[in-house]
Amino acid sequence: MPRVLIRLLLIAVPFAVWFVWRWVARRTGRPMGSTPWAWLFAAGAVLVGVSLIATAVFHRDNRHEAYVPAQTAPDGSVSTGYFEKGVPASPNPKK
Repeated sequence: MPRVLIRLLLIAVPFAVWFVWRWVARRTGRPMGSTPWAWLFAAGAVLVGVSLIATAVFHRDNRHEAYVPAQTAPDGSVSTGYFEKGVPASPNPKK
C-alpha cells in the first residue's frame, strides 16, 4: 500500500507545482493561460515511470537466495517469511 501512495503522490507533484505557480503568478499580476491538463498528466506519468524503473534497477536481487516461507507455531503465532543466503539444492537434470 505505501508503494501505491508514493506513486499517487508522484502523479500529484506536477499538479501541485502548477497550482502553486499559478497562485503566485496571479498574485503578482501575470496573465495566465488555461491549465495544461494533458502536460500535467504526462509529467505525472513520466515521474511514475521513472520511479518504476528506479525500483527495478535498485531493488535487491534475491535470485541466489532461498525463500523460507512463513511458518505457524503451535501457539498460533506466525513467523514471517524471509530469504536465506545460498541457493537451495536442486537435482541435477543432466544425469
